[in-house]
Amino acid sequence: MDQKKPNPIDIHVGSRIRLRRTMLKISQEKLADGLGITFQQVQKYEKGSNRVGASRLQNIATLLNVPVSYFFADAPNGSPLVDGKPVMQEEDAVTAFLMSREGMELNIAFQRVANAKLRQNIVQLVKSLGSPQELDRDRADSDATR
Repeated sequence: MDQKKPNPIDIHVGSRIRLRRTMLKISQEKLADGLGITFQQVQKYEKGSNRVGASRLQNIATLLNVPVSYFFADAPNGSPLVDGKPVMQEEDAVTAFLMSREGMELNIAFQRVANAKLRQNIVQLVKSLGSPQELDRDRADSDATR
């Protein structure tokens, strides 16, 4: 059975709904109650598996205190495909990470670190947990700029 894949715009709008909702620390249940729907429906919107209608999107924007245009910021615009999959540019990957729960939590926690040297050490720690090839390349780049 060939299931229809969600439209990239629907996925993007859903991820922006999730981003804003989590930024405001609003649960799916609370948002659903405000919209008069089930939290499962909110989950489907956030995954992009169900398309959000215009009037519902306006209601969501009102509840989340943003303009409707917020949900379309940085939306995909028909990026090139490789093997039928969109090619993700570096800034798109960064945006996608920052819109994830882990990315948002890490960003908020990192901003709370006041000491600049400690922030640099945290960046180095995270890099060291990544692939060894990248760490070696980053060290070589760092040595070259000194």
